[in-house]
Amino acid sequence: MDHTPVTNWITEAASAAEKQGSGDLLRVVLIVMFFGCILTAWFLLRGYKQKDD
Repeated sequence: MDHTPVTNWITEAASAAEKQGSGDLLRVVLIVMFFGCILTAWFLLRGYKQKDD
């Protein structure tokens, strides 16, 4: 498996977005952001859970 530098990956993603429009890339970014917010909230709220000892 070859390692692709991040700059090349971003450049390829930007050129693909120019060809197809921003619809698919924007959709992926929004989905990842949505799940990232849910995961972050879950981790933060876990710390506030009180234990019934």
